[in-house]
Amino acid sequence: MVQEKVRVSIRTLRWRCVESRKDSKRLFYGRFILSPLMKGQAEIIGIAMRRALLGEMEGTSITRAKSEKIPHEYSTIMGIQESIHEILMNLKEIVLRSNLYGIQDASICIKGPGYVTAQDLILPPSVEIVDNTQHIAILTEPVDFCIGLQIERYRGYHKKTTNNLQDGSFPIDAVFMPVRNTNYSIQSYGNGSQKDEILFLEIWTNGSLTPKEALHGASRNLIDLFIPFLHREEENLHFENDPYKINLTPFTFHNRFTKLKKNKKEIALKSIFIDQLELTSKTYNCLKRYNIHTLLDLLTKSQEELMKMEHFRSEDLKHILNILEKRNFAISFPNEPL
Repeated sequence: MVQEKVRVSIRTLRWRCVESRKDSKRLFYGRFILSPLMKGQAEIIGIAMRRALLGEMEGTSITRAKSEKIPHEYSTIMGIQESIHEILMNLKEIVLRSNLYGIQDASICIKGPGYVTAQDLILPPSVEIVDNTQHIAILTEPVDFCIGLQIERYRGYHKKTTNNLQDGSFPIDAVFMPVRNTNYSIQSYGNGSQKDEILFLEIWTNGSLTPKEALHGASRNLIDLFIPFLHREEENLHFENDPYKINLTPFTFHNRFTKLKKNKKEIALKSIFIDQLELTSKTYNCLKRYNIHTLLDLLTKSQEELMKMEHFRSEDLKHILNILEKRNFAISFPNEPL
């Protein structure tokens, strides 16, 4: 009897940063390697990481300017060297850093003559300026330069829309892309059919995050996209036009806390991530978008707070409840308040 030898892979993938530099406040560079990879794996990872870095990473940008004194986008104001259109283009280039979602208000209010730069922005505490020397306008006379701004966090490129705009409101094309560019290359080594590969990944960012942070974020986003495939297929999904849709009775997750606390087993809420709850991809992405990462984050939200989230409906709420009851989470609380 001939016993066939089975080759078992005991390789351990390792990555490291081989080059890192800061060319300017708005241009960071990093070069990373991942090895050892089997033949063909480097190409798969390289393509996926490049798309995730360029398309899935989120950024913060100025999306709107407001001033009732400005008649239209292409007007000029006495005492300001730039046209309003040029000022809006300069505001579009401002690089900001923030982890909060939703619309946030900011403003600029300065009296000339003088230079108006990013350091003159009046921002909420949660927003930081990456480069406060970025140019906005030049005031050649003692005029008041006051405009309101809106700041948002999202991903990709959003072209401005002019529908249903009120007077004095000027939308700005928003570039929510902290990764400026990324490339990958592959190097093979070894003999014959046992060749292995090394993946080289280059990342350039706009300074709102480092290349290493971008690499971690893109990897996390890819993992999040594939997690639903690890769960069993979702059945009996309810859609908006479903005639048999069941309306939920009003409740809050705080009430559910009281029932779950009666169980004897103890589980640390912070250590249970929503990745483990077998959520549909739609529900999962809605929660992640609003910084709900753990079971603790979820259960401390009220029904009203969840229903205010974009694209979140009663079917999602019922789905979450069914999962919690099915998993029979046992929860205890420390003495300190949540």
